[in-house]
Amino acid sequence: MLSKTAEYAIRALVYIQLQNWEGKRPGFKEIAKNIESPEHFTAKILQILTRFELIKSFKGRNGGFFFDQDSEELQLHRIIVAIDGEKSFTRCSFGLKSCDENNKCPLHDDFSELRNNYAALVKEKTIQTLAKKILNGEAVLTQKVN
Repeated sequence: MLSKTAEYAIRALVYIQLQNWEGKRPGFKEIAKNIESPEHFTAKILQILTRFELIKSFKGRNGGFFFDQDSEELQLHRIIVAIDGEKSFTRCSFGLKSCDENNKCPLHDDFSELRNNYAALVKEKTIQTLAKKILNGEAVLTQKVN
Protein backbone atom coordinates (compact mmCIF):
# COMPACT_ATOMS: atom_id res chain seq x y z
CA MET A 1 0.00 0.00 0.00
CA LEU A 2 2.99 2.29 0.43
CA SER A 3 4.90 3.69 -2.50
CA LYS A 4 8.67 3.16 -2.47
CA THR A 5 9.03 6.90 -1.79
CA ALA A 6 6.77 6.69 1.28
CA GLU A 7 8.65 3.62 2.50
CA TYR A 8 11.97 5.45 2.31
CA ALA A 9 10.45 8.57 3.89
CA ILE A 10 9.22 6.63 6.90
CA ARG A 11 12.50 4.77 7.28
CA ALA A 12 14.45 8.03 6.98
CA LEU A 13 12.32 9.70 9.65
CA VAL A 14 12.70 6.75 12.01
CA TYR A 15 16.47 6.90 11.54
CA ILE A 16 16.47 10.68 12.12
CA GLN A 17 14.45 10.21 15.33
CA LEU A 18 16.84 7.55 16.61
CA GLN A 19 19.82 9.82 15.91
CA ASN A 20 18.09 12.85 17.46
CA TRP A 21 17.54 10.89 20.67
CA GLU A 22 21.33 10.47 20.76
CA GLY A 23 21.79 14.22 20.29
CA LYS A 24 22.83 13.90 16.63
CA ARG A 25 21.56 15.50 13.43
CA PRO A 26 22.30 13.17 10.51
CA GLY A 27 22.96 14.41 6.98
CA PHE A 28 21.29 12.98 3.89
CA LYS A 29 24.27 10.78 2.94
CA GLU A 30 24.34 9.17 6.38
CA ILE A 31 20.58 8.67 6.30
CA ALA A 32 20.68 7.11 2.82
CA LYS A 33 23.44 4.71 3.84
CA ASN A 34 21.67 3.62 7.03
CA ILE A 35 18.26 3.05 5.45
CA GLU A 36 19.72 1.46 2.31
CA SER A 37 18.30 4.10 -0.04
CA PRO A 38 19.93 5.83 -3.03
CA GLU A 39 21.50 9.15 -1.92
CA HIS A 40 19.92 11.30 -4.63
CA PHE A 41 16.47 9.82 -3.98
CA THR A 42 16.88 10.26 -0.23
CA ALA A 43 17.86 13.92 -0.69
CA LYS A 44 14.69 14.57 -2.71
CA ILE A 45 12.51 12.83 -0.14
CA LEU A 46 14.07 14.84 2.69
CA GLN A 47 13.41 18.05 0.74
CA ILE A 48 9.73 17.15 0.50
CA LEU A 49 9.53 16.29 4.20
CA THR A 50 11.22 19.58 5.10
CA ARG A 51 8.92 21.55 2.79
CA PHE A 52 5.89 19.98 4.51
CA GLU A 53 7.54 20.92 7.84
CA LEU A 54 7.58 17.35 9.07
CA ILE A 55 11.27 17.76 9.91
CA LYS A 56 13.73 20.63 10.07
CA SER A 57 17.25 20.98 8.74
CA PHE A 58 20.34 23.11 9.15
CA LYS A 59 23.18 23.38 6.66
CA GLY A 60 26.85 23.46 7.45
CA ARG A 61 28.80 22.33 10.47
CA ASN A 62 26.48 20.95 13.17
CA GLY A 63 23.82 20.78 10.46
CA GLY A 64 21.60 17.92 9.48
CA PHE A 65 18.01 16.82 9.90
CA PHE A 66 16.06 16.89 13.12
CA PHE A 67 12.63 17.01 14.71
CA ASP A 68 11.48 20.15 16.46
CA GLN A 69 11.50 19.22 20.14
CA ASP A 70 8.23 21.07 20.68
CA SER A 71 6.37 19.17 17.96
CA GLU A 72 3.88 16.40 18.62
CA GLU A 73 4.56 12.82 17.62
CA LEU A 74 4.43 12.45 13.84
CA GLN A 75 1.64 10.20 12.52
CA LEU A 76 2.51 7.95 9.59
CA HIS A 77 -0.68 9.22 7.95
CA ARG A 78 0.79 12.74 7.63
CA ILE A 79 3.90 11.38 5.94
CA ILE A 80 1.95 9.26 3.47
CA VAL A 81 -0.29 12.21 2.56
CA ALA A 82 2.75 14.46 2.10
CA ILE A 83 4.45 11.94 -0.19
CA ASP A 84 1.60 10.18 -2.01
CA GLY A 85 -1.42 12.40 -1.37
CA GLU A 86 -4.86 11.47 -0.04
CA LYS A 87 -5.40 9.12 -3.01
CA SER A 88 -3.51 6.48 -1.04
CA PHE A 89 -6.60 6.11 1.09
CA THR A 90 -9.25 6.45 -1.59
CA ARG A 91 -8.00 4.90 -4.84
CA CYS A 92 -9.67 1.87 -6.34
CA SER A 93 -7.70 -1.34 -5.88
CA PHE A 94 -8.97 -2.56 -9.25
CA GLY A 95 -7.74 0.56 -11.05
CA LEU A 96 -11.08 2.15 -11.92
CA LYS A 97 -11.20 5.95 -12.09
CA SER A 98 -14.45 5.98 -10.16
CA CYS A 99 -15.24 3.33 -7.56
CA ASP A 100 -17.73 3.90 -4.76
CA GLU A 101 -20.82 2.39 -3.16
CA ASN A 102 -22.88 3.18 -6.28
CA ASN A 103 -20.25 2.07 -8.81
CA LYS A 104 -18.39 -0.88 -7.25
CA CYS A 105 -15.45 -2.72 -8.72
CA PRO A 106 -15.23 -6.49 -8.02
CA LEU A 107 -12.87 -5.89 -5.06
CA HIS A 108 -14.66 -2.84 -3.61
CA ASP A 109 -16.28 -4.35 -0.52
CA ASP A 110 -13.26 -6.41 0.53
CA PHE A 111 -10.71 -3.73 -0.22
CA SER A 112 -12.75 -0.95 1.44
CA GLU A 113 -12.51 -2.74 4.77
CA LEU A 114 -8.78 -3.30 4.32
CA ARG A 115 -8.21 0.33 3.30
CA ASN A 116 -10.21 1.62 6.30
CA ASN A 117 -8.18 -0.56 8.69
CA TYR A 118 -4.97 0.63 7.05
CA ALA A 119 -6.01 4.29 7.40
CA ALA A 120 -6.79 3.74 11.10
CA LEU A 121 -3.42 2.03 11.63
CA VAL A 122 -1.34 4.81 10.06
CA LYS A 123 -3.24 7.44 12.07
CA GLU A 124 -2.44 5.52 15.26
CA LYS A 125 1.24 4.75 14.62
CA THR A 126 3.90 7.44 14.78
CA ILE A 127 7.54 7.74 13.83
CA GLN A 128 8.31 7.81 17.52
CA THR A 129 6.44 4.55 18.27
CA LEU A 130 8.33 2.83 15.43
CA ALA A 131 11.67 4.23 16.60
CA LYS A 132 10.98 3.04 20.17
CA LYS A 133 10.44 -0.50 18.87
CA ILE A 134 13.86 -0.40 17.23
CA LEU A 135 15.46 1.16 20.30
CA ASN A 136 13.95 -1.59 22.47
CA GLY A 137 15.20 -4.33 20.13
CA GLU A 138 11.67 -5.33 19.08
CA ALA A 139 12.23 -4.43 15.41
CA VAL A 140 14.96 -3.49 12.92
CA LEU A 141 15.38 -0.61 10.51
CA THR A 142 17.23 -2.57 7.81
CA GLN A 143 17.64 -6.20 6.89
CA LYS A 144 20.35 -7.95 8.87
CA VAL A 145 22.91 -9.79 6.76
CA ASN A 146 23.78 -13.30 7.96
